[in-house]
Amino acid sequence: MNTPITPQALLHQIAQIPQLERGKLCIIRQGPNGPYYNHQTWESGKNISRYVPRDQVPALREAIAGYQQFQTLVEQYVHLRVQESRAERTADSKKKTPPPNSSWRRNKRSKN
Repeated sequence: MNTPITPQALLHQIAQIPQLERGKLCIIRQGPNGPYYNHQTWESGKNISRYVPRDQVPALREAIAGYQQFQTLVEQYVHLRVQESRAERTADSKKKTPPPNSSWRRNKRSKN
């Protein structure tokens, strides 16, 4: 049985992500001992590339995956909150009574 996901559950999942990093990991070239990597990301409107030592590659991969998971969870959170907001507005509009007829129209008709 599927349990509905709540906004609070999504926020809890977001808080559990240990590392976040934007961008992507790229192989710059192959060397005799394996590939050389750089990390590319946008910062302040510019593409920034940084060399990544081989021993840091696994941690960076996990951090980039964490950011992708973060993005997915945030999209789900926003989707749920938008649905809730729309439902509240719909419920509020059904509760409201229509405004009374204007006396201006009645007065105008009686003068003719």
